Amino acid sequence: MGLEKVVGVMRDNLTVRRVYGEPVEKDGVVIIPAAKVVGGGGGGNGAEQDKEGEGGGFVLAARPVGAYVLKNGDVRWIPAVDVTFLGAVFAVMVASIHRARHRRSR
Repeated sequence: MGLEKVVGVMRDNLTVRRVYGEPVEKDGVVIIPAAKVVGGGGGGNGAEQDKEGEGGGFVLAARPVGAYVLKNGDVRWIPAVDVTFLGAVFAVMVASIHRARHRRSR
């Protein structure tokens, strides 16, 4: 993939639509989902022994962070809860406490 194409694909993908999803309306309530989007890329070109080349790539990662809820003229922010992340943090805390207690008992 050439550099111009990589830059074009990045530009098309890193838009506000990746952060805020399409609003959903039902029974007078509008929900606008939101996500944290992180992206990066790189590329280069070069020549060696009468051969030229170019290339590049990028990565895009997104995770939900919550949603705006519009109801009866009021707007509320409802955060998304990442249960997997919370479980991992809890497991690391329990393991750290267990290790600290084990060291003290020696």
